[in-house]
Amino acid sequence: MGRRGPERRQARNAGITTRDALSFWLKGQGITGYNLMSIDWEMFGYPEFFLKSADELFEAQYADRPALRSIADRLLLWAQTTDDVEVQMRKTYVSLQTPRRKFAQVTPTNKKTLDVYVRVDLTDLAVLEPVRNAGDPFAWRLRLRGPADVDDAVLKALTVARDDSL
Repeated sequence: MGRRGPERRQARNAGITTRDALSFWLKGQGITGYNLMSIDWEMFGYPEFFLKSADELFEAQYADRPALRSIADRLLLWAQTTDDVEVQMRKTYVSLQTPRRKFAQVTPTNKKTLDVYVRVDLTDLAVLEPVRNAGDPFAWRLRLRGPADVDDAVLKALTVARDDSL
């Protein structure tokens, strides 16, 4: 049983049988956000993407954008051969983490560009662009269009972003 077992039992005892009813009931109990989702998943099952392997998630991200795959492969090679970097696959992006926190996010934005979001302003890097998402700590983006874009400057930027998050 998960950490949210008592709430799950209470919801079942209250006759909750649908996701919508559970959400309404939990919000009335002051439970929102991730805690609400975890109870939902324990009661009704985990989303399909939770049950996939890292390779399956990665393959799915690039299934309809093969031109971006070689860019992502180069970035992952850097991550896998760099100290203090952990790669975490998600449904729509790859998270690059230090032991302390996430420092970069690799996202295939569309079929022609792959974006790398970072926390730190590296003003000396020409390809760095500000992102206009208020309150998001990942306020800077590297927009990559081909494998050659993953050059020494981009890898240095990732190293600086990693070092800032150690």
